[in-house]
Amino acid sequence: MKYQFQLIVFSAIISFIFSKIPSAPAKSVIEPCSSSDSCTSLLSYLLPYDSKISEIAYRFQLDISDLLAANSITPQVSSELILKSNTLLRIPIWCPCTDGIRRSTSTTYEVRPADTLESISEGFGGLVSAEQIGVANGVAEEKKKKKPLISGESLVIPLPCTCFNNSNNGLPAVYSSYVVRRGESLSAIAEIFGNTVAELQAVNGLTRPVVEDGDILSVPISACSSTNLNWHNESLIVPNASHALTANRCIKCMCGPTDLNLRCLASGIVTSCSHLQCKGSDMFIGDYTYNKYSTNLQPNTTLCNVTACVYRGHYGRKIFRSLVNYSQIHCPSNSYDNSSSSSNSSLPLVILSPSPSPSSSSYPNTDGTGTNDGNNSTLTKQNPNDSHSHGRLLSTQASIFYLLLLLLELLLSFIFCS
Repeated sequence: MKYQFQLIVFSAIISFIFSKIPSAPAKSVIEPCSSSDSCTSLLSYLLPYDSKISEIAYRFQLDISDLLAANSITPQVSSELILKSNTLLRIPIWCPCTDGIRRSTSTTYEVRPADTLESISEGFGGLVSAEQIGVANGVAEEKKKKKPLISGESLVIPLPCTCFNNSNNGLPAVYSSYVVRRGESLSAIAEIFGNTVAELQAVNGLTRPVVEDGDILSVPISACSSTNLNWHNESLIVPNASHALTANRCIKCMCGPTDLNLRCLASGIVTSCSHLQCKGSDMFIGDYTYNKYSTNLQPNTTLCNVTACVYRGHYGRKIFRSLVNYSQIHCPSNSYDNSSSSSNSSLPLVILSPSPSPSSSSYPNTDGTGTNDGNNSTLTKQNPNDSHSHGRLLSTQASIFYLLLLLLELLLSFIFCS
């Protein structure tokens, strides 16, 4: 009985000591910048609890159509559709240069009566810590009783983002911020996004392929770019397996999951759109006609001459478009006669589950809008207060650890000598 009591006391002391050891903050990619330019970026958001699409859009201050587009969900889906917890979504955000680093602070949150900094952090999927929210808003943690949250007040939510010139190894890319889950390995994350471990190490400045729970990785997603499409007064980059709305939402541009070719057509969600029909034809943006023919140069091969009405950018309400002719194109598999007409709106749009399923493919280089190369990044400990405090934290932890060993030795001596 005496030994059992001593062991209980010993366990209690050990638990108390470990509860007082401060945990090291999670790591996050810090991209230095010097320009005010913004770029398209993504958040990989794992739903912490069941949520309506409208609630998710409101949480991140998005238009519902943009949220649906980023996840290739058909716009006919009801905004009241409930997505289950642990669904992984793409959240499109703009990534500006703020105080010398890439960080988005455009999202705000209205405090509710039962909210804590921890619960707000959880609601944003761990993409921002409770400490970061507190520092950004001058609010201390509630347990310190310095400045509690006030119901109805608005909090700025600093979210991670990276640009890296919208390029990865010379190819168009959009970067997504991903929170490492408990037990996940870098190789498992690379497999989810279609990257290599070496690629993720290079982007995130990792010397070893080791990540920890809560770390925020920057993950490159291959994308389609309008750089070489001769658009007027507009550039667009769209992550693969998704689409984007442009020209006052009159035009929908899709990026296929495999070929990385940008395809644009009338969105059909806005009724006040004009200038959608190509001059001198009865075709609208996204329509095409084809004419089949056979050639002796390629036996048993049927080719087509294709005429398409293509999108060329916009300026205000003015939408630019033009007729383009392509020759010696492999005919669409659904063509049955020598002179047919079709519309891209009737072609099958790949509707993916709301989770990333990117694939890599070759594509011409893009200029992008960022100012820094990916090699300048580093996976840095998140610390909202002091950039030099991480070393002091480790020193404090080491001291507590040695004190723990000393107490352990004394307690063992007491147990076995009594």
